[in-house]
Amino acid sequence: MTDLSNLVGKMRKIADAQADKAEAEKAAAEGQPVYDGKIRNSEDNARFKEIRAVLAKNNITRGISPEKLRIILEELGPTYIKLGQLMSMHSDILPKRYCDELAKLNYDAPPMPFSEVKEIIEESYGCPASEVFEWIDEKTLGSASIAQVHRAKLKKKDEDGNYLEVIIKVQRRGVYEIMSRDISLLHRLVKLMPPVGDIKNIVDLDMVLDEMWDVAREEMDFLNEAHNIAEFKRINKDIKYVGCPDMYIEYSTDKVLVMEYVGGCSIDDVEYLTAHGYDLNEIGEKFVNSFIKQVMDDGFFHADPHPGNVKICEGKIVWIDMGMMGRLSDRDRRLMVRGVRSIAMHDIQATVNAVLDLGDIQGTPDRDKLYVEIKNFLDQYGSIAFGSLDIAAALQCLMDIMKENGIALPHGMTMLCRGLAHVQGVLAIISPDINMMQIATNRITDDFIQNLDIREEFNKYGRAFYRAMDRGIEIPALTSQVMKEYLAGQSKVTINLNPSKEFDELIYSSIRNMVIGLGVAALLIASSVMCTTSMEPRIFGIPVLGAVGFSFAMIVSGFLILRNIGLKILARRRRRRK
Repeated sequence: MTDLSNLVGKMRKIADAQADKAEAEKAAAEGQPVYDGKIRNSEDNARFKEIRAVLAKNNITRGISPEKLRIILEELGPTYIKLGQLMSMHSDILPKRYCDELAKLNYDAPPMPFSEVKEIIEESYGCPASEVFEWIDEKTLGSASIAQVHRAKLKKKDEDGNYLEVIIKVQRRGVYEIMSRDISLLHRLVKLMPPVGDIKNIVDLDMVLDEMWDVAREEMDFLNEAHNIAEFKRINKDIKYVGCPDMYIEYSTDKVLVMEYVGGCSIDDVEYLTAHGYDLNEIGEKFVNSFIKQVMDDGFFHADPHPGNVKICEGKIVWIDMGMMGRLSDRDRRLMVRGVRSIAMHDIQATVNAVLDLGDIQGTPDRDKLYVEIKNFLDQYGSIAFGSLDIAAALQCLMDIMKENGIALPHGMTMLCRGLAHVQGVLAIISPDINMMQIATNRITDDFIQNLDIREEFNKYGRAFYRAMDRGIEIPALTSQVMKEYLAGQSKVTINLNPSKEFDELIYSSIRNMVIGLGVAALLIASSVMCTTSMEPRIFGIPVLGAVGFSFAMIVSGFLILRNIGLKILARRRRRRK
């Protein structure tokens, strides 16, 4: 298996070099300039005009609501639909309402003509498809924005003399170049977007686009998927109820992936599973255990476990489509376990420390604000029994707290949150009585007991007890000293007030309005006194200075009234958005 992984890595490097060479040769043959390895021509301008027309049609200058963003991506075509699907996985970056709306984007795309599929296969192999495959089904099993899948039979035969049944995953022609060009154009459009509406004021769109492009490139690298399959199979080889398709690496390239055909049904096909005598609760429990093992033990997990990517075949849970896999370092997993344990123990400070250690902090965090929000989070979810906890809602709430405090999750953690939501969705269909959080907690507890080192724990708590006793001896002397200073009138108390930003703004605006109000009142009184005099010149029978004072006081009063009304309307809109 290690040799297979090394072979995949070498093939990927060769494929990348060949792609770069082919692009350079094409540019030289067509007499086109090359900048940073990318060919820029009139197609960029045409596509830019097309994107701009779609954005203008949807009135982008008036803001981008979640529904409008989804409609724009649908109108721009399959490439943007894929980007939208990737963006929906990042609720740590985008607000939840945007992620929920983008999750509605359809995974299906119009299939390529079979003649084009055959051309791509033959270009990748350098020979007719009939020399490699005995038969290829012209009807696609599925068609997405990056690739489509066909059932086929290899010329190679199994032990019984039958042709091996496989599926062929064929990448769409030019999809890498199209997505690269579109991402570049989107970066240009982001710079032109006015700072109005919602989304640009909330997130760094350039950062989001870079993140999406990194993930899309991984998914378009078929040799990377082959490497993922090899690693997943190696890690899970001893789990009898877990499987994944066999790879035929000798028939796979960076554009064509050939793997074992898996029959059976999707994991959420309750009717099929019941008819064939499967125990749905057993499937649900094993499904959760498999995913938790991937996360907690392996640190290498399926990042998109929706029902289409998990099948039940011959009594096994078969994981397919491994173009998008998540990884967690040992440190991330330790911190995650520590966080779960602190939540279970309702330990606010330990939870705050776990969040700060796990996240990527931007600037200086307000620990007091974070402490209050974590306390409210634990008050809401900490007292709920694990059997009735909505893990997706709890995770989303925690991610919102981190986002508001400028704390970004590692990429692997954001993928995990999305994967957990998929797993919980599958459980709701096939086995709603099973709770994933309870299984995860039991596994963490079992691992803690198995890895418990009594001697190490005794030494750790012994040292802590010794330090506490050593400091405790000083308490009577310190108390006596404080009492002596108090009786002698020498004690001092320092009070450090750290008001919130909202409180500061409230005090500032209140004092400002009070000062302006006193000024306006003084102006009205002075103008009234002037009106009782015979001061010249006059207008409408009253002194001009008195009239000017009255007019100015009315203008300032009207401005303050309109300003307060406007601020209330804006505050109401912000509350609705939240």
